[in-house]
Amino acid sequence: MSLSTPSTVRSRPLVAASPPMDGGVTGWQATGARPGKVRNYRWRAFMWSLVYPHRGNRLLLTLPGGIVIAVAMGIAAAAYNTANNILFIALSLLLACLVFSGLLSWLNFKTMSWRLRVQPPLRAGRDHPVLIELHNGRQMLPAYGLWFEATATGEKRATRLPLRERLDAQGTAVLEWTLRPAARGRLTVELLTVGSLFPFGFLKKLIGSELKRDVLVWPAPVEYQRFPLASWHQPGHVERASRAGQGGDLFALRAYAHGDSNRLVHWKASARLRRLMVRQYAAETQTGFSMWVQTPASEWKRPEQFELMCSLAATMAEDLFRAGRLVSVAVDDEAPLPVRRMHDLERFMDRLAIVKPAVQAYQTSGDTPPVRRANVLTFAPDGARGVLAYVDGEKAASA
Repeated sequence: MSLSTPSTVRSRPLVAASPPMDGGVTGWQATGARPGKVRNYRWRAFMWSLVYPHRGNRLLLTLPGGIVIAVAMGIAAAAYNTANNILFIALSLLLACLVFSGLLSWLNFKTMSWRLRVQPPLRAGRDHPVLIELHNGRQMLPAYGLWFEATATGEKRATRLPLRERLDAQGTAVLEWTLRPAARGRLTVELLTVGSLFPFGFLKKLIGSELKRDVLVWPAPVEYQRFPLASWHQPGHVERASRAGQGGDLFALRAYAHGDSNRLVHWKASARLRRLMVRQYAAETQTGFSMWVQTPASEWKRPEQFELMCSLAATMAEDLFRAGRLVSVAVDDEAPLPVRRMHDLERFMDRLAIVKPAVQAYQTSGDTPPVRRANVLTFAPDGARGVLAYVDGEKAASA
């Protein structure tokens, strides 16, 4: 990429090389058993749960349910005063509806399981899906009318995710919530409650949830402007990369493929192996850069300017990594981290997600960087709002 003239760069989203070991998934929480696991049910525990429900489990009366109870009380008073059998039958039907509603509401949650899935990495200012996976462990009865209330750090109110279709017995479903983190840092995604108005809407049954997931939010990508700089171009010496290319050093031998030049044929190896073999040369790469992020509180006095610096560092690290020119990264006086693969870049992005202005950024004498190398990329404030990037003290980019 030529950088001889100022240009505006828009960073593309970075995809993690591999998900974490747990895949960003919490454990199963259920009113019944985890899918595939048999649970011994006890009626004594069920009856005790009706008298003293678990924490977060509530059964609330709705407006239609209150109206039904008021009507039932009126009919009961009229029935006792008049001794009318028809009024007693109507009273019995209303009370039976309330009892039947509570029973079906309990059956609607029985052996239901759910879990929370948040797949990192998350970027500030970008949409990310949060998934709630459901499993109906019943053998015959489907589930209806469930909803889930989820929230995240910084959200003013919880988001309700309804299950709009029925969930058949032994069936699974996925509810998706689009989350947009406002800022970098640590983020807690939590599933608060699971509720239902099934079947008649007289009673609202709520079950408290304890599922939560802590994730890191990387800095938001920003647009920045590059300036003409000699260090951006290939310097006098050339590094050889351990991959195939058009350099002058022999990298490997491989079988001849249609379209290969006859000048690349290695005749001695071809005669020995009795098949055509061609030379493959090592690629020439440009000299890389070492990024050093310094966070002294005396220099970064404005929080918004510090956040912009973190975003600029993250964006430039991604761009240099894609170009194969990011050699190592360091924050303050920490040991430099060589960047050889995607996992190394992800570790640096995790560090940028939680870094804060430090009272004393590093303990080394003077301004000696922890990376003993030329082409050291550093950052400094530019006025009251901007941020400048320097390469060996020479202005290289701004945001």
